[in-house]
Amino acid sequence: MPILTKEAAQALLKKVLAYSKADECEVSIYSGDSGNVRYARNEVSTSGANSKSMLVVSSAFGKKLGTATINEFDDASLEKVVRRAEELARLAPENPEYMPILGPQQYGEASGGYNKDTAAIDPAFRADAVAKSLTITKQNKLVAAGFLENSVASSAMMNSKGLFAYNSSTEINFSITVRSEDGTGSGYASKAYNDVSKLDVSKDTSIASQKATGSKGAKAIEPGKYTVILEPAAAIVLIEQLIGSMDARSAEEGRSFLSKAGGKTKLGEKLMDDQVTIYSDPWHPDMPTSCYNNDGRPQEKITWIEKGTVKNMYYSRYWAQKDNVKAIPSPDAFIMEGGTASLEDLIKSTEKGILVTRLWYIRPVDPQTLLFTGLTRDGTFYIENGVIKHPVKNFRFNESPVIMLNNVEALGRPERAVSGESNQSAILPPMKLRDFTFTSLSDAI
Repeated sequence: MPILTKEAAQALLKKVLAYSKADECEVSIYSGDSGNVRYARNEVSTSGANSKSMLVVSSAFGKKLGTATINEFDDASLEKVVRRAEELARLAPENPEYMPILGPQQYGEASGGYNKDTAAIDPAFRADAVAKSLTITKQNKLVAAGFLENSVASSAMMNSKGLFAYNSSTEINFSITVRSEDGTGSGYASKAYNDVSKLDVSKDTSIASQKATGSKGAKAIEPGKYTVILEPAAAIVLIEQLIGSMDARSAEEGRSFLSKAGGKTKLGEKLMDDQVTIYSDPWHPDMPTSCYNNDGRPQEKITWIEKGTVKNMYYSRYWAQKDNVKAIPSPDAFIMEGGTASLEDLIKSTEKGILVTRLWYIRPVDPQTLLFTGLTRDGTFYIENGVIKHPVKNFRFNESPVIMLNNVEALGRPERAVSGESNQSAILPPMKLRDFTFTSLSDAI
């Protein structure tokens, strides 16, 4: 089915709620279309499209909750899924943390996450974009593997207390890995936007190609603590772990980097360098997200870290009621402030250091210090006296984003980046950091 307009979603959800006999009922619907092209060894391997729709009914009798899901929207099926949710609710044990559904909320205007040109992308557009990418790699006698996907989606929710929320969005996502013909050099680039006009497949392919050529003949150097420059695609996979760990309950229960003895937290404490400010904003022009959270709470602009100080944590409604504080929802994306320097400027300012294109295979070591391990890949280079001297073999690292952001020397110009781990987007700068810990060498390319 095509994505639902606000009016169509509202009419459908009203129909579903009319079947409800529960004390409380909440209904959510999602509809989306996507198309993609995948290529490898300089040839298209697959091309596909996907349409998905899903309706979720949550019914409650007191503190007993049942949930049922369906993807058929005729009247008989809609009534059946409501009855099923009610049947499950009657069978369920009471949930001591159940929170009554919200009444009507005030949401900001549409965030700008929907772009009509992105929504109109067709197979011909995708084929032309991939052809441009492959022309560059073939001309340079390099081997490419990549993925281009575009999507358009809508989501809405309504409940028996009168709440209604709606959001629509578009996205185009491109990633490419380029290898030298002998397999000894590798480069990578990835981008995602709501607005297709911001995507430049040729530019991204050229960057990945330059890294593939430049990373051939990598030399081994000793592991240890180095000044590093993390490109945004490398930094995001650690910073997202930080933002994803700012839950108040985890902190108060002693399970996070924000925990202190006796159920206290580090809220209000300075944990990072003055240059570090991270916030979320559903209406940011380059990073628009939904105007509502999955439980119906309005999203708003929230500062999480300001000049190195922890300013906010996010709360479930249950935990916020327990603490008698505002129930701040977790962010859909984050923005980290930076400076005005380019990546090239950061390289020129470095006497000795390592440029990292990408970090991957991120795994936790110690959740209470946010210590993670992982590997560099797709272009790691040694810098000396402000210039890239030669490629170096990849490293395994052990590092915490909290410690890392305490060791900031300089931040560059922020840009939108995509996580190679979660596939989520954020805006953040390239980062020049001292004392980044590499623990061993890796034979990966």
